[in-house]
Amino acid sequence: MMKTKQSRGRTSWLIIGAAVTALAAPPLAGPALAADAARDTGLTWRDCAGHGALTGMRCAEIKVPVDWAAPDGPKIKLDLARLPATESARRIGGVMGIPGGPGADGIEDLKRAAAGLTELRRRFDIVAYDSRTRVWLEQVPKSCMQPATTLHDPRSRKEYTAQATVMTKAFKACQKADKTGLFAHMDSLSVARDLEAVRQALGEERLSFMANSYGGVTAAAYARLFPQRIRAMYVDGVINQVPGWPDQALRTLPVTEKVFTKFIAWCAATPACKLHGQDVEAVWRKLTRDADRKPIPISSSQFGKGKLTGWHLRRLGFMNAQGPDDSLWLAFAESVDKARHGDGSGFADFVLANSRTWAVPGIMAMSCADERGYTGYAQLQKFRAQARKISQNFGGGPGMDALGCAGWPLKVANPSRPLPVRGLPPVLGVGSTWGDYAWTDTFTKMIPGSVTVAYDGPGHAVYLFGKKCPIAHATTYLTDLTLPRPGTTCPAEN
Repeated sequence: MMKTKQSRGRTSWLIIGAAVTALAAPPLAGPALAADAARDTGLTWRDCAGHGALTGMRCAEIKVPVDWAAPDGPKIKLDLARLPATESARRIGGVMGIPGGPGADGIEDLKRAAAGLTELRRRFDIVAYDSRTRVWLEQVPKSCMQPATTLHDPRSRKEYTAQATVMTKAFKACQKADKTGLFAHMDSLSVARDLEAVRQALGEERLSFMANSYGGVTAAAYARLFPQRIRAMYVDGVINQVPGWPDQALRTLPVTEKVFTKFIAWCAATPACKLHGQDVEAVWRKLTRDADRKPIPISSSQFGKGKLTGWHLRRLGFMNAQGPDDSLWLAFAESVDKARHGDGSGFADFVLANSRTWAVPGIMAMSCADERGYTGYAQLQKFRAQARKISQNFGGGPGMDALGCAGWPLKVANPSRPLPVRGLPPVLGVGSTWGDYAWTDTFTKMIPGSVTVAYDGPGHAVYLFGKKCPIAHATTYLTDLTLPRPGTTCPAEN
């Protein structure tokens, strides 16, 4: 996830969707506050004035080095928030939220999820923080937020090198404009060290964690550096950077195929579908082949002009319609029908927004040091061949995120490599069968004894949205350290 508005209010990227209103939490009993204050060793908690805080929420801040290799050098301030345990006499410890993004607002995540975490709060303080990537977004130079190019699918080594060179130039200019020093220190190992500083300041011997989305990269980094400090960990829709980004991209392709099959069945049963009564798969494949041969001109009032290719359609065309929502699927079918007749307007905004957003150096700098880019054109070609074998409808082209990190000028601080798992507690994961289950399951399978629960519906990081079944499993596990049985499934919830 990524944002464009530099404020605490949570606005969404056009790429992701609409904002969600924060939920209220129950009031605290008086004794919990007193016990809460007594546990602190290095933080000064205060009312969260100006944060739109929930009842009982307390705020603090901590300073950490910009560069952990130079601990006495420049510092940045990270904001923290805590909802203390409501039954302080039975308190077990703290649960730390690890936000996604990178650059997501962890405190806003806490406010959003709080109503669904009422049971968990009986025994735990729930702590949130805004990571260094969030600090970066609030201070990033404006010049860093301009797209370096409009990304395209390079069909030769020369094209790949040319596009990567443009990104390199933009990255270097952004680093030069950066006055914080953060540009070179936003890798997840640095973020994990920030988390450890928070743990120490909280005075907790060990913490439990709830990570979502890109927070899985931080969770793995923390497990790599500080395994003995993890009491338990719940991961929801997380990216698993350990086996590498191409691996995660390939694992999404069979899922997309399955969802597309659901769409085809829905269209066959829905007369209002523009492709009703037709061979939808054949229509889709012809459209993508034709668009590769002769790209369709498109334009957007916000993102300018461009060309719609088969690569765009396979990578992005169905992404915005992966849910059993008649309005989404009706719109997708209409967009396909228009595109095959030379009108790509139904895909224009989404395609052009992504093609430019993933080329913004200030955005990509938050994850390129986690080895998000391809190592070179040879790796891209290998990925292309693997993707084509896995998925005839959606394989073949490179990921825009990886193309955006091509040309990263600095050393990769947090490369993909095996995670030592000795001493780590079992992990509970939840993933949507419509999307991120494959990611989450690769994370939990690294750690012996772990379990992944399948959420049988669309969604991403579902605990943030109050889904009762996943939250119930998370609460039981984090409280009693009791995992559900392997193969457990949660039904879809409205």
